[in-house]
Amino acid sequence: MARKFVLDATKKTAMKKFIQTLTWFGVAVLGALALGTIALHRGEQINAMWLVVAAFCAYALGYRFYSRFISAKVLALDARRATPAERLEDGRDFVPTNKWVLFGHHFAAIAGPGPLVGPVLAAQFGYLPGTLWILIGAVFGGCVQDFVILLFSVRRDGKSLTEMAREEIGIVGGFVAYAAVISIIVILLGAGALIVVNALKASPWGVFTIAMTIPIAVFMGFYLRHLRPGKVLEVSFLGFIFVMLAIWGGQWVSQTPAVAPWFTLTAPTLAVIIIIYGFAASALPVWLLLAPRDYLSTFVKLGTIGLLALGIVALHPTLQMPPLTRFVDGSGPIFAGKIFPFAFITIACGAISGFHSLISSGTTPKLIRRELETRIVGYGAMMCESMVAILATIAACVLSPGTYFAINSPAGIVGQSPEAATATISGWGFPVTAAGMHALAQAVGEQTLFNRTGGAPAFAVGMAHIFSSSLGGPAVMAIWYHFAIMFEALFILTVLDAGTRVGRFMVQDALSHVWKPLGRTGWYPSILATSALIVAAWGSFLWQGVKDPLGGINSLWPLFGICNQLLATVALCVATTIIVKMGKAKYSPVTLAPLVWLVAVTFTASWHKVFDPNPRIGFLAHARQLAASAAPSHEISRLIFNDRLDAAVAGALVCMVALILLESISLWVSVISGRMQVRVREAPFVATRFATEEQG
Repeated sequence: MARKFVLDATKKTAMKKFIQTLTWFGVAVLGALALGTIALHRGEQINAMWLVVAAFCAYALGYRFYSRFISAKVLALDARRATPAERLEDGRDFVPTNKWVLFGHHFAAIAGPGPLVGPVLAAQFGYLPGTLWILIGAVFGGCVQDFVILLFSVRRDGKSLTEMAREEIGIVGGFVAYAAVISIIVILLGAGALIVVNALKASPWGVFTIAMTIPIAVFMGFYLRHLRPGKVLEVSFLGFIFVMLAIWGGQWVSQTPAVAPWFTLTAPTLAVIIIIYGFAASALPVWLLLAPRDYLSTFVKLGTIGLLALGIVALHPTLQMPPLTRFVDGSGPIFAGKIFPFAFITIACGAISGFHSLISSGTTPKLIRRELETRIVGYGAMMCESMVAILATIAACVLSPGTYFAINSPAGIVGQSPEAATATISGWGFPVTAAGMHALAQAVGEQTLFNRTGGAPAFAVGMAHIFSSSLGGPAVMAIWYHFAIMFEALFILTVLDAGTRVGRFMVQDALSHVWKPLGRTGWYPSILATSALIVAAWGSFLWQGVKDPLGGINSLWPLFGICNQLLATVALCVATTIIVKMGKAKYSPVTLAPLVWLVAVTFTASWHKVFDPNPRIGFLAHARQLAASAAPSHEISRLIFNDRLDAAVAGALVCMVALILLESISLWVSVISGRMQVRVREAPFVATRFATEEQG
C-alpha cells in the first residue's frame, strides 16, 4: 500500500513537471514566433499585439529562468538571513514592508520620463530597433542591474551606490560615482522639465489642468495630516474627483476667449514657472507637497498604464510606422545620428537605467522584508518599466509616420509654417497635410501640434487615439489627450520634486565638509541655499533647451542618455567587482556582458557628441558653425557657450568613468590571479525571525 502511494505521488510529480515543461516550451515557441514576425515582417503593416506577445513571453521566460539562475547560482539568496529592515528597524527609514506594497513603491520611484519619452523619440528609426533593444536590454541588462544592486545593498545594511563603490573599488570609484550621480540628477531634471515645457506651451487646457494638481496635492496633504489622518481611501477618492474636474475645467478654459490667454504660455515663461516650482518643492515641508503629489502621481500612473495596456489588447491596433525608416542613415529630424549608438542612449531607461541603481541602493533596500523578495522587487519592477516602454513604442507607432514627424520635428529642420513643414515631411515619403494636422489639433483641443518636440505630445496623441477608439469614440479624444498630457507631466514633475530634493541632500552633504552647518538638513538657510544651487544647475540646462532653435531635445536628451548609461556602467562595475570578490568570477559575465555593451555604446556616443564633424551631432562642430555663420550677438555667444559646456560635461564624465573602469579591471585581475586577498564587505549573518513566524 505504501509502495503504491509512493508510485502515485511520483507519477503526479512527473506529470506536473511534464505539464510545466510543455507550458514553458509553448511560451518559448510563441515568443520566438512573435519576435520572428516583428523582426522579419516586411512590406505590410503588423498588429501591435505581436509586440505585446513578444514582450510578455520574453519577460516571463527571463523572470522564470534567468532571474532564478541569478538568484541560485550568482547571488545565493538566503531565506534564513535577516534583512536590515528587520535588524535595524526604527519605524522611520528601516521598516519591513509587504513585498507587493514595496513593489509598487519601487516601480513608482524608478518609472520616470525615460520609458515614455525615449522609445517615442527612437521611433524615428522605425519600430524594430527600439523594440528589440527594449526586450533584450531589459531581460539581460536593466533587470539584472536593478536586482543585483538591490541585493548587494541589502547585504550591506542598505548602503548607497556611492558608498559601495568607495568600499569595494576604492576612493576613485566613490568620487566618480558621486560626480556621476549629481550629473545625472541635474541633466535628468533639465531634460524632464523641457519635456513638460514642450508639452504645455501654447496649451491653455494642459497648463490649467497641471496647475490645478498643485492645490489638489496640497489639499490632500492637509487632509491626511490635519483633517482626517490615516484616511487614505477617502483622500484617494477625493483626489480622483478633483483631477477629473481639473481636466473638464481645462476644456472650459481653452474654449473661453476671456480666460484662455491667461493660460496660453510661451516656452520661456513656462520654464521660469517650473524653475520657481522646483525651488518651492525642494524647500517646502515634504508632507505639504512632495508626499501627496507622489501618491497622486503613483495613483494616476498605475491606473493609466493599466488602461493603456487594456486599450491595446481590446483594440489591437495596426502599427503605421515601418520597421525601419530612411533615417537609419543618421539624418533623422528628431535627433541626428545612426542606430548605433544613438538608439540605445535615447531609449535609455526602457532597457537599462543607471538612475535605478540609486533607488535600488536608496530607500528600497531599507524596506525589504525577506532576502528572497529582492527578486520580484528588483528584477520584476524593471520588467514592468520595460513593458511601459513597449506600450510607449506602440503609442508612437500607431500614428501615421507623417503625423509622427510633424509633431516631433523641430521648426529649424522642417520649416516654420505648417505648409513648409508638411511639404518637407511629405518629401521624405511620409504624406501629411496642413489641413489634416489642423483637424487633429482641433480634435485633441490644441491650437497646433506642429513642432511639439520632446516625445510627450506624440505619446499623448497616440494614447488618445487608442483610448478614443476603444473607450468613448472620437468625441472624447480631446479628453483622453489632455488626460495623457496630465499623466506624463504629473509624474515628470514628481521626478522633478524628488530629484531636486535628493540633489539638495547631496549638495548639503558635500558642503558639510566646507562648513558643518551647511550639512544640517533641518537648517532653513542651508535648505534655501542648496535648493537654489541645484535648481540653478538643472534650470540652466532647461533654459538652454528652451532657447535652442532645434528644440533642445536634439542635444539635451542624448546628453541625458549618455549620463544615465554611464551611471549604469558604474553600477555594473560595482556589481562585477563584488561578484569577483565573492569568489564567483565564473558567473561574472552576468554583469560583465551588459557592462561591456554599455561601455561600447556610451563611449562611442560620447565621442560623436563631442567630436563628430556633423553640426547636428557634435557639440563642438555646432559651436564652430554658429561662430562662422552668424554675426556676433549675445544670443549666439550663449548658444556657443552651451555647446562647449555640453561637450565638457560629456568628456569629463567619460574620463571619470574610464578611471573607475580601469581601477575595477585592475582589481578583478589581481583577485582572479591570486595576487590580492580580499574579503566580502557584508553585514554579519543574523537569522531572521520571520521564517519561524511563518512556519508557526
